[in-house]
Amino acid sequence: MIRTLLLSFVICGLSHHAGAQSLRCHHTAQDSILVEKLLASKRTDVLYYARQFLGLPYVAHTLELYPDDERLVLNTAELDCTTYVDVVAALTLCARRGETTFHQFVHQLHQQRYWDGKCSNYTSRIHYFSDWIRDNTRLGFAKEVQQPNPPFTAVQTVSVGYMTAHPDAYVSLKRHPEFIPTIARQEKNLSGSKFRYIPTAQVKNTELLRQTVKDGDIIGIVTAAAGLDIAHLGIAVWHADGLHMIDASSIHKKVVEETKNMRYYLEHRKNALGIRIIRLQ
Repeated sequence: MIRTLLLSFVICGLSHHAGAQSLRCHHTAQDSILVEKLLASKRTDVLYYARQFLGLPYVAHTLELYPDDERLVLNTAELDCTTYVDVVAALTLCARRGETTFHQFVHQLHQQRYWDGKCSNYTSRIHYFSDWIRDNTRLGFAKEVQQPNPPFTAVQTVSVGYMTAHPDAYVSLKRHPEFIPTIARQEKNLSGSKFRYIPTAQVKNTELLRQTVKDGDIIGIVTAAAGLDIAHLGIAVWHADGLHMIDASSIHKKVVEETKNMRYYLEHRKNALGIRIIRLQ
């Protein structure tokens, strides 16, 4: 089936506490219609928004439309694990504040995605999810859960460097090598940070885990892969057989509510060590 999308590039004029700021946002007409339709529901639970995207295709690198001129890119029709979680989080946080307009949503997404909410170039975008957690915690949007112990029996000492070790894998770094030193500084600032996580062996269908991880929590899969911190993201949802997640899956090529539980998923994913838990505020 061929679907025609009306592409639009708009200048979103948004009011901030610090004064007026124009945010450049690339989106389709369908994106704005969908966002306002969902926010009009006035639902405030994460799972409601997480399930609205089930079945949509998994597509990577949708944010890389402007490698020479960074701007906020919104694509609600094609998602990867990071953009999926980012959009669901922004919808939920707007709804919890009673915000219903597309401009308010764009403002929220912009604050989540960029350091200090300022989009200047590729280096102003938050690239490692541990940094996303820290900055969004600072802004009051999210908080990482790291207790009790058990099930948080393991500690991740972050050591990131994948981006600067593989600049040719990133179109902006390939075209703008002058950005690499800034990314290297960001990696250095993050590396050495320690975070408690739930190792695979502790991901059980127990009352303790059910009390610890809530429906709608963000799940970050801790990885042993060199240079990375988090390998995949999803939204927690409990089933009768244990913890599952809703995610934009590169395996299934779409957004799915995983049929296998989290323990099975971790045991069959290369380099997976366990899960970190982030809760929207």
